[in-house]
Amino acid sequence: MKYILASASPRRKELLKQAGFEFEVIPSSVEENITKTDPSEIVMELADRKAKEVFGRCGQKDCVVIGADTVVVYRGEILGKPADSAEAFDMLSMLADRTHQVYTGVSLVISQKGRVHTRTFYESTDVTFCPISRQDLLAYTATKDPLDKAGAYGIQGAFAVHVKCIHGDYNNVVGLPVCRLYQELLEEYPSPLSER
Repeated sequence: MKYILASASPRRKELLKQAGFEFEVIPSSVEENITKTDPSEIVMELADRKAKEVFGRCGQKDCVVIGADTVVVYRGEILGKPADSAEAFDMLSMLADRTHQVYTGVSLVISQKGRVHTRTFYESTDVTFCPISRQDLLAYTATKDPLDKAGAYGIQGAFAVHVKCIHGDYNNVVGLPVCRLYQELLEEYPSPLSER
C-alpha cells in the first residue's frame, strides 16, 4: 500500500512523517472554488476535489491518496490566507482575545485490488488567543510568516506565545488531524503503518 499526500504543505508533510507514514508528495492543482457555505462542508468538498484530482493524475494502483483543506472561521466568516501583511494584521486583531474555530477536511481515495472508494471527514478545533498588543501584531506580521496560513497564523511557530488554549485536536490546527486519519485507515486496514 502506497500513501500519496495531495498537498505541498510543509506542515502536513511534517505531521505525516512524525506519525510514521512513508509517502510521496504530489500536490493538487485544483482551483479552490467554494460552492458550499457550511465550513465543514467546504473543507470536505475541497479535500475531496484535491484527492480525486491527484488520484486521477497519478494513475497508481493500490494506493491511498490523502487530500486535505483547512480553514479558520470566526463568527461564521471564513478567514483564508491573507493577501498581505496589512490583511494579516486585521485578521489577527479581530481574533485577539477571542475564540475561533479551525476546520480541516480530509479525503482519502483508496484504491486496492481494482476497487476504488473514498472516505471523507472533518475535524473542528476551538482556539482561543490571549489579548495581543499592536506592537506584537506588527512584529509578527512583519515576518511574513502569516501569508501562507489560513487565519494568518501558525500555531506551531512563533505565534504560539499568543495561544491561550485549544479545545480539540492540536494537529488539526496545524493542518492535518493525524489521529482521526489513522482511525479512518484502521477501518480499512488492520495495520495502516506496516502494510505497504
